[in-house]
Amino acid sequence: MKKFLQKKLKDQKGMTLIELLAVIVIIAIIAAIAIPAIGNIIENSRYSAVKSDATNVLSAANIYFTENSGDASVDTAKLIAEGFLESSGELSATATETVVTNANPLTLTTTNAVTFSGGKAVTFTGATVSGITGDSIKGSDIDADTDHEIDE
Repeated sequence: MKKFLQKKLKDQKGMTLIELLAVIVIIAIIAAIAIPAIGNIIENSRYSAVKSDATNVLSAANIYFTENSGDASVDTAKLIAEGFLESSGELSATATETVVTNANPLTLTTTNAVTFSGGKAVTFTGATVSGITGDSIKGSDIDADTDHEIDE
């Protein structure tokens, strides 16, 4: 029996063309399904990163206003310059473009839209921490032609 199997295996040299084509078709089908899903995951994570940058700026501003309670507002450039914030991430670090207002609760306003993926962008208008974290929109749901706005 062992000699019979060895002889049969010895005669087979490799895969047939049909087997090879079947494997290629299966791989192509899997790739066609996976690539769009991966693109959506990347857009969603980039959008979440921008929202995280915004909450980091609000947290740094909260510490700033604890020490400087007389100030009415602060921008990201000042937060970075005074050591309250290491980086503003995707939000603009230019003075007056990203401003936090000392109100209860703190509010974040950006004058320019923050682009997070291709032509997709988000603006913050009087956004609070609860407004940012409560935003249930996914990055893949945002239209590239219009800016998504997060407020209160």
